[in-house]
Amino acid sequence: MKRQRRSLRLNCRLAQTAWGELSPTLLQGLEVLIETYGLSVALGDIQQIDGRWYVTHAGLLRTAQHRRCHSIKTSLQKDVSDPVTGRWVFKATVYKTPSSKGFVGYGDADPTNVSVLVRGAEMRMAETRAVDRALRKAYGIGLCSVEELGYLSARAEPSPTRGGAPASSNGNGPAHGQPRLRDRLCLLIRQHQLDQTLVKRYAADFCGTQELREASRDLIESFISTLADQATKDRDGLICKLNSYGRAQAVKS
Repeated sequence: MKRQRRSLRLNCRLAQTAWGELSPTLLQGLEVLIETYGLSVALGDIQQIDGRWYVTHAGLLRTAQHRRCHSIKTSLQKDVSDPVTGRWVFKATVYKTPSSKGFVGYGDADPTNVSVLVRGAEMRMAETRAVDRALRKAYGIGLCSVEELGYLSARAEPSPTRGGAPASSNGNGPAHGQPRLRDRLCLLIRQHQLDQTLVKRYAADFCGTQELREASRDLIESFISTLADQATKDRDGLICKLNSYGRAQAVKS
């Protein structure tokens, strides 16, 4: 018992060192996670993001190992994957015992919902997310895993300059704590099942720039509002408009 309490205090100190002064609520939650699942701050099993705790892939694998997980099987879902656009979907099944029926989890990844640091490795990220979901189901871990947070792609991009001003001069990054414009656009694309390549061409044309990243924040916000309105009120008309950019590109080629 003393050893357990000593380990708990050590993990709490490490958490304070890593993320600064934590609220009593956060510390209490951390203690519960450590005592219930045997997770460790020192080993990178837990991450604190925006005032919430998240489990990591490493932490889930350690939990499975400690609880003598029998096996994990994964399979690519070819019918809903698209190698051309870099979209991959995996199914993972966790067998806690040899006679277990298995706990199933699915994971998807594409260039719009992964960090720039793993861009090009969407297949591996999709498998990792599937395994994370299956393990969380198998061991009753209600925390979302870090790898499943697609919106965190922004966190892996270049940080602000030393003076505090954003590294990007066009203002497309976060402003006053609001969601990134890229994340809002990606959400719209997924929500209405739009072709991201055609949307980018439409956006560049709408903003009057060669590439979307060259446009100002105000222009991009205006485009996102317009796109959302069109997708909601007349999706068929929007699809027809997007397809025109595909035909125009074909003619140029």
